[in-house]
Amino acid sequence: MTWKPHTTVAAIIEKNDKFLLVEELVDGNKVLNQPAGHLEPNESFINAVIRETEEETATIFQPEFIVGLYRWILPKQERTYIRLSFAGKILKTLENQPLDTDIIRTRWLSYEEIILNKESLRSPLVLKCIDDYRLGKRFPLDLLNDLEQ
Repeated sequence: MTWKPHTTVAAIIEKNDKFLLVEELVDGNKVLNQPAGHLEPNESFINAVIRETEEETATIFQPEFIVGLYRWILPKQERTYIRLSFAGKILKTLENQPLDTDIIRTRWLSYEEIILNKESLRSPLVLKCIDDYRLGKRFPLDLLNDLEQ
């Protein structure tokens, strides 16, 4: 059997000292997450985070830098997640665009509110990405290279 990690992207968006999160249903439970999702075949990381953010928040996201690359292992489920997180800004809100079916709503939360809701976070990646962003971790987008044969 070939090992295949789940490759995901996430958007960190801060405005007025609040972070944009999505409240979503996962296995019947309400959880909080960044706008995030899986990389699709033949999709660049940047296009993936723009697409996922639009689908989950009905906004157009402009990535400005990379915050980090993360590996999260769930031994009991025999799964590994690789997450590339980006920070950036919203360029536009799309009126009347429905959100992904699993998304209940978007929420702007302060860091303190996120900490108070720590048990509701979808994974430890959510807080780790925000903490790294708050620590000033910034890497240029040109760190990424897409090659095709």
